[in-house]
Amino acid sequence: MTGGAAAVTSLGSLPLVPAGTTLPPLAYLLGVVFAAAAVTVSFRRRSPAITGMHVLALAPWMALGAAAHVLFVVDGLPALLAPLGGSPTVYLTTATLAGGVWLTASAAIADPKRVPQALAAVGTLGVVAALVAVGAQGVPGAGARWAGLSVAIAVPFALIAWSVLAAVRPAVASIRRVGQLVVFGHALDGISTAVGVTQLGFGERSPLSRIILELGVPSVPVLGEAWLFVLVKLAVSGGVVSLFAPTVREAPREGFLLVAFVAAVGLGPAVHNLLLFSVSA
Repeated sequence: MTGGAAAVTSLGSLPLVPAGTTLPPLAYLLGVVFAAAAVTVSFRRRSPAITGMHVLALAPWMALGAAAHVLFVVDGLPALLAPLGGSPTVYLTTATLAGGVWLTASAAIADPKRVPQALAAVGTLGVVAALVAVGAQGVPGAGARWAGLSVAIAVPFALIAWSVLAAVRPAVASIRRVGQLVVFGHALDGISTAVGVTQLGFGERSPLSRIILELGVPSVPVLGEAWLFVLVKLAVSGGVVSLFAPTVREAPREGFLLVAFVAAVGLGPAVHNLLLFSVSA
């Protein structure tokens, strides 16, 4: 890679480190860490409300971080912002921005129920701008079609997985919407990864995921041998939702933050896959 990629240090060759992992120049790194620490401290001191609606409001921000990283990969970020687009820096940067908007909205809006709306609105504006920038890079038809097919396959997979989970563990009904976000995000990540590897020749960056993808199980249409990876993603996400449901009931703040993180590590990579297909496949 050139442009933005040249402004960062690659760590992907280190053992057990996902391919594509980078660090920005020291000044950027210190700035991001300082900003993240400041937002974290302010969050703890001001202790704003955290509900399922807040978790759902963070979904556009998860997509924004993914879109920004795709722009980094295709050298679509301005030079000044490019070092912030590498992974994992982009996700810490996006989380810090989301936290800052959350705190600002909590302080400025009298009705706490309107805070998630403001948080979601700002995140949506950001992700729309990022998607426009991604689209400006060009969208090959084949990649966009496979991205759309990935979404179409993921929806019924997620619905079936959630129905099974709700039947086996009725307690998850207490966090239904955020639980569904988690399951859908990981279903979409699994499906899009399988499609990317099987149909488009993409590689998987995570060492553990590569092990699952290379087990040599029988192949199926569209998903190839990667169908096992999809099942693992669904099982793990369902298990985590089941595990965290009691925590959300007993300690909502901590529980919802944990669920938000789990949702982000599914939905973020999924959106990244779809957008990368669309601009580079």
